Amino acid sequence: MNWDFDIIVVGAGHAGCEAALAGARMGYSVLLLTMNLDTVAQMSCNPAIGGLAKGQIVREIDALGGEMAKVTDRTAIQFRILNRSKGPAVQSPRAQCDRSLYRQTMKNVLESQQGLLLRQEEVTKILVENNHVKGVQTKTGTIYNAKAVILTTGTFLKGLIHIGLKNFPAGRFGEFSAEYLSDSLRELGFEVKRLKTGTPPRINARTVDFSKLEIQEGDKPPIPFSHFTDQNELLSRKQLPCWITYTNEKTHQYIRDSLDRSPLYTGVIKSIGPRYCPSIEDKVVKFADKDRHQVFLEPEGYNTLEMYCNGIATSLPEDTQEKIVHSLPGCENAQITRYGYAIEYDFCPPTQLKPTLETKLIEGLYFAGQINGTTGYEEAAGQGIIAGINAVLKLRGEPPFILGRNEGYIGVLIDDLVTKGVLDPYRMFTSRAEFRLVLRSDNADLRLMDYGYKFGLIDSKYYKNFCKYRQILNDEIQELEKTGKAQLIRQGKTYDEAVSESYLLNVSNDELSPWSIEKIKRQIEIEIKYSGYIKRQLQEIEKFKKLENKKIPPDFDYDKVRGLLKEAQIKLKQIRPESIGQASRISGVTPSDIAILLIHLQKYK
Repeated sequence: MNWDFDIIVVGAGHAGCEAALAGARMGYSVLLLTMNLDTVAQMSCNPAIGGLAKGQIVREIDALGGEMAKVTDRTAIQFRILNRSKGPAVQSPRAQCDRSLYRQTMKNVLESQQGLLLRQEEVTKILVENNHVKGVQTKTGTIYNAKAVILTTGTFLKGLIHIGLKNFPAGRFGEFSAEYLSDSLRELGFEVKRLKTGTPPRINARTVDFSKLEIQEGDKPPIPFSHFTDQNELLSRKQLPCWITYTNEKTHQYIRDSLDRSPLYTGVIKSIGPRYCPSIEDKVVKFADKDRHQVFLEPEGYNTLEMYCNGIATSLPEDTQEKIVHSLPGCENAQITRYGYAIEYDFCPPTQLKPTLETKLIEGLYFAGQINGTTGYEEAAGQGIIAGINAVLKLRGEPPFILGRNEGYIGVLIDDLVTKGVLDPYRMFTSRAEFRLVLRSDNADLRLMDYGYKFGLIDSKYYKNFCKYRQILNDEIQELEKTGKAQLIRQGKTYDEAVSESYLLNVSNDELSPWSIEKIKRQIEIEIKYSGYIKRQLQEIEKFKKLENKKIPPDFDYDKVRGLLKEAQIKLKQIRPESIGQASRISGVTPSDIAILLIHLQKYK
């Protein structure tokens, strides 16, 4: 049978869900194919959304009209703002979620979406004609036709799980790997490489002695992730605590004694793992001066006693994992419910992509998520919504949506990927964003919601209330500056302490819902306190924009540019940057190369 769709999304992980929902909500027919309908939006690793820099990405997805933040709010079992004692530029929301409930809720959203068909199939081949994607073929031989295809394959491409010196094919533990699709990509001319990631063991909370652990409670009151969630909805929610324990010398000795059976240290695993989320054996070997490492025991849901041992990801043999867990204070008698493992998988170096996430090689084919060398649910989802939006814009014949580094963490993420590529799984940090004081988690709506509404992903009722909120916010800041009360806030007073009377008293929360008067006050305090720094950063952004606005024609011939260093010439030809700004961020391209390019571009014009 032949089936015709506008867009096909392959893989129903966090990237696939956002890509499919964006395409369908923008009015196009979407087919979302997954190898297992029971693991849609599965949290393969930790049962949490957000964290440092990642929380900003989730808020940005939400402002663009994505789903991750909404589902997080509906299924979270603990809310926390990280880095509360530091400035707003590095404060990030994080939520522990009920793993099963998250998966079920997102699946229900997909199933309920008009214009979206969710189906269980394994894709084995990308169908291409005249360098333009035409659809996909599945393991059963079924052909699905489409004008655009988005690959969001996660760790499933030739996935290989390692526990000790044993290994076997799997996309996740207990699930089949996709053994054929990366061969199809190679046949089409794509470069395909290998990466590695891992996960820790899980344990039964009934067998843990919590009297020996440090407790970590959630925030009271909890602050929602989504801009569209009313905070009052969360006040009655029971929050579950996390717990903290530590490794010790006994733990480290067990690990050192087992390195001869470690796939990492015996050369069985040849791929590179995430630098910023190392396995416990890597921590012990590389940070030998540390006498202990923190381990968070995180609940996986309301209706399960399983706990995730965050901090001891490992691929060591089962008997060593037992010793590691039992050496942790409070876990002396803990029962392991699932062993940790490492997984190797295929990915495509992302310098093969345009900033829209469309491949340079095949028109209409997009990559998003771990296939691009990233790690993390949030990074995947951010790419997914951008790929979905751009697939639709291309079908409409409209200009692409490229989020700048000055506009969002998602823009930083994608620019880093397509400009610099990856050597190890890419994870977002606040330090990667040069304009992080402007790209805060608290102002994602102010930065990006206009885009979400423009693309038809934000409901008009919510957008109308958002516009009221923004207008009141701007008017009040101007009034405070005019009356001199802004100076009191800069000196450390809260809004309420600085302002005795305000026209905010005449505004009801109902007029703005789910935006609130309290949110306006918090936002005013941040905008005024940091106004000097923000102004300086906005000036830097204007300089940045000048370089970004100097476009390089797609057919520009770098071989005719005399004076370029050979390395710069090779990389410029490979990446084909769209602007002088992007060219300046390519590794190996020097300031003198940029100066030469600017001269030749002037001649070209």
